[in-house]
Amino acid sequence: MKPAVFSYLDPRTVEEALDALGEHGDDASVLAGGQSLVPLLNMRLARPEVVIDINRVPGLDASRVEAAAVRVGALVRAATVEKDPALADALPVLADAVRHIAHPQIRNRTTIGGNVAHADPSSELPAVLAALDGAVVLRSAGGERTVGWEEFFVSVFTTAREPEELVTEVVFPVRPELEFRWTEFARHHGDFPVAGVCLGLDVEDGVVRAARLAATGVGDRPVRLREAEAALSGAALGAETARAVGELARRAVDPPSDVHGSGDFRRAVLATLVRRTIDTWPDRSQRGQRGTAA
Repeated sequence: MKPAVFSYLDPRTVEEALDALGEHGDDASVLAGGQSLVPLLNMRLARPEVVIDINRVPGLDASRVEAAAVRVGALVRAATVEKDPALADALPVLADAVRHIAHPQIRNRTTIGGNVAHADPSSELPAVLAALDGAVVLRSAGGERTVGWEEFFVSVFTTAREPEELVTEVVFPVRPELEFRWTEFARHHGDFPVAGVCLGLDVEDGVVRAARLAATGVGDRPVRLREAEAALSGAALGAETARAVGELARRAVDPPSDVHGSGDFRRAVLATLVRRTIDTWPDRSQRGQRGTAA
């Protein structure tokens, strides 16, 4: 199929892009990587009057590694994050989660800002943001605001971004006290996961001192499993803890059934991922160095 007729705008500065969004608002769609928007246009599931292509806007394709956070520009490609040694060193779980996004050809075009703004409930990066308590920077002609992940992700493909706003940066906090891992299950390599888990633990002498746990694919947005986090804190690593926390995770979600599996199946997959990740977690104090990912 071919898309419905639309006007195409090609701004060359952030200000031009913001002016276009301010003028056209709900009638406009932003084109970045195009890996989600272009198929929607071709199937006429999206019918904007105006497409604003931001690919030639300078200043949105850079990342910064700071002491407190990794700040990724909206136009940074997934493949860049995957291969950037500075980003991988600062936040290994981010690079690992990105490696699970589709296939290399897709990652060469997919942008971090576009992925997050699309708010697919089975996407990897929103769950990483949730586990890290990350945020999204939104800018309009009237100013800039930073929105935490919990406020930003509203529902399926729905965010707190206003029509005149542009995602300019995604902020992934660095939490050196925690070691994070990403793991997921998909029916085929490159598919969206049936369920995925981002787990961060601070373990000393076999006992969990702090925990962060978020999941994707099991709700209408990324889910923080806070009851499971509380159960992990102070618990000894081992099979019993892994089973108990996996069961808490299973009970905490109520995913809908779809063509990829029933809600019960997604819950069972989530519980298994949580259990296996905890059950195979090595004690950092016993190996003397931080690992990267499972």
